[in-house]
This record gives sequence, structure tokens and C-alpha cells, in this order.
Amino acid sequence: MSSSALPSWCKIHLDRISSNLARALDLLPSGSAFCAVLKADAYGHGIDRVVPLVREQNVSTVGITSNHEAYAVRKAGFEGRVIRLRAATQDEVEGALESCVEEQVACRDTARHMRALLDTGRLKAPVHLSLNAGGMARDGLELGSDVGKDTSRAVLASLGQNVRGICSHYPSNEPTDLQRNAALFQEQVDWVLKNSDLSRSDVLVHAGSSLTLVSETKVETDMYRCGAILYGILKPEWGFVPTMDLEARVVSLQDYPSGASVGYDCETQLTRGSRLACVSIGYQNGFRRYAVGRSQVAIRDRLVPVVGKVSMNAIIADVTDSPDVQVGDTVGVFGGGNVASITPATAERQFATIMADLCTDWGMRNPRVYT
Repeated sequence: MSSSALPSWCKIHLDRISSNLARALDLLPSGSAFCAVLKADAYGHGIDRVVPLVREQNVSTVGITSNHEAYAVRKAGFEGRVIRLRAATQDEVEGALESCVEEQVACRDTARHMRALLDTGRLKAPVHLSLNAGGMARDGLELGSDVGKDTSRAVLASLGQNVRGICSHYPSNEPTDLQRNAALFQEQVDWVLKNSDLSRSDVLVHAGSSLTLVSETKVETDMYRCGAILYGILKPEWGFVPTMDLEARVVSLQDYPSGASVGYDCETQLTRGSRLACVSIGYQNGFRRYAVGRSQVAIRDRLVPVVGKVSMNAIIADVTDSPDVQVGDTVGVFGGGNVASITPATAERQFATIMADLCTDWGMRNPRVYT
């Protein structure tokens, strides 16, 4: 798709995704596997376009969260392991059977349901026992209590050798926190193995994300599950580069006198005669209203301030000091530009959130143009 007739769009750099993936694979400790996390439609980049890049570099495991993502991964030709990275409802489990999704389990009801699916031959994929291990308190089994240990025994009794993975998710990758939680996870893995018929050699023990991989803290894990690093969200100093630009266009240029109000509620008044550019992007497209009074965009390789409240489909940029700006010019809302660009640090400051949130939001709200 060409961007020429689009009001706003995400430019996706496929070559950068490939480069980031190669760098991430080079960081893997010897003997560790890699799971490419493709949830949220590959962080807003498009699963159908990212799966071929993953296959090219022989990554044999991907992580998803929804059935739609599982279908998309399989439709794109991926034949390796597909692991759901959260707990699933019983209906979700049944809906993903054809996609051969490896599910997480941490409660008795889910284990009983999976046992019934195994007995009828419908469930063919292995399952992963999910442990909290001082982690997110999200969907992992808490082995720090007698109730949790009894639940673990019941789950293992139901599913037996079909448990082929034990997993957790670290809530913090600060060195001290990470070392403590990683040690606790290994202790709990040992407990599970001692209290079941599972063999360590037959079980994939995995925890750790992109942040864990770049933490430079040694942890024991058979596999790292990484998403953010593929999309250039982390470690620019290590050569990882953002893979998405968000762009729009100047659709109008007008001159307004000093004292004129700008945007809703007349909260902004011009302190000088100004030339203002109307830009074809607003909160519908992910330019969040929180950014009012604190954001810039890049036009003609210069940063210019955004003034007035953000509208649904428009923002206003003050281009008084950029007299060469013209209607039709491309506006860099994120990335882009050789001299002036909106960097990840700038975007996170302007929109008061993390890049993973922004990329998934922008990629879902705007057409994607691939380079």
C-alpha cells in the first residue's frame, strides 16, 4: 500500500526487524533457545509480515496470546511450536486445537478440561505448568503455599507426561530482583520435578524476556521469550533500531494573529502572530490527548511544537519558524528524519507510556506501509 493518499500511516521497516532478530540471536547464551513473541499482531507490525522473517532465521518457537494470532501464525506458514503466553479460557483452548497451540495451565479446572481433550484425542499439543515464582501474581501457580502445592500435584496427576514445559515470567529485571526471582523459580522447578514423574531432560524450563536477555545477569533458562527487542524498543546503544515510523501530512497552512485561541476550550492563546499547520492525525490514530502542551513533531527535518488540544483527527503544529513548510509535507510523529526525529525516549516522555504500548496502539489504529 502506498502512503500517498493516507492521512496517517505506520511505516514498517522489515529489514530492521531482521537485523534486530539477528542481533538478539547473537546474544543468546550457549544452549538457550529463542521464542519470538508475536502477540498484539507482532507489536502492531503485522504477524503475516513478521513470520517469514522469523522463519528465515530458523526460529522454531513463537509466542502469542490470542486465537486470532495463532491462526495468523499458521496461515503465514509457521510450522514450529506456538506457545500461548497467558492462561486461556476453556473455549479459547478448544478454539485453538487446530492451530496446535501449547497452553499454560495452573489450575485444577483447566487441567481437568485438558485431560478430557487428551482422552478424546483432540488435544495433541503439550502443555506448560505456569508458576508464579515471586513473579507477576497474574496467572502462575503460587507454590509458596500448601494450597498451591496441592494444586500442582493435582494438575500433574491429571496431565502427567503431557506437561512438557515449566514456565514463569519475571516482574523485574533489575539485577538483584532478577537473581532472587530466578533462584526461586529454579527452586520451584526442582520441587515440581521431585514431586512428579517428570524428567528434567523432557521438560522445557523457560522464563525471561527481552529485558532479561539484555540484563547481563546470568539466569538459568532453556529459552528466552523476546518481543520488544525485535522491534527496536531496547538498547539502541547495542545497535537495535526502531522498526516503525508513525507519519502524517500537513493538510492546511494558515496565519493567525497574536491572541488567537488554538484548539478546544480556548486554553491555548498565541503570544505572537503565527503560522499554524493542521496535521492529519489525532487521538483516533493514537496521538494521545495526554500529549497536549508537551509534544513535538518533525517536519522537513526540524522539530516543531504541537499547540492546542489534540482533536480526534487533527493536531496543530506551530511552523512559524519553518517558513518552507508546505501543504502535503510528511510529518514525523515518531521516528524518521535524518536530522530531527522523534526518538523512543522522546515519545515515551511525550505520551507518558512505554514504546511497546505505543507501537501496538499505532500499528492497530493506522494503515501499515512496508519497506
